[in-house]
Amino acid sequence: MQNKVLVKMIVPTLDENFDLFIPVNELIWKIKRLAAKAISDLSNTPLKGTDFILLNKDTGRCYDNNELVINTDIRNSSELLLLIQK
Repeated sequence: MQNKVLVKMIVPTLDENFDLFIPVNELIWKIKRLAAKAISDLSNTPLKGTDFILLNKDTGRCYDNNELVINTDIRNSSELLLLIQK
């Protein structure tokens, strides 16, 4: 699985975390949208909001929507926070 990384996605609004495989050749905005959809489906709780912020828990880095995952510091076992922007 060289084209995907396994990350821990932490969603503070749900007080839950999820292990997700994300493709490294996708843009961050697509990853945020796909993660929100997957988490809504897995938790049976719709995430209210359409804009999300993706942060690295360890470095505090906020990812730009137009970055490719492979060009960021997201690697296997990264812990990412998915926050709803209000």
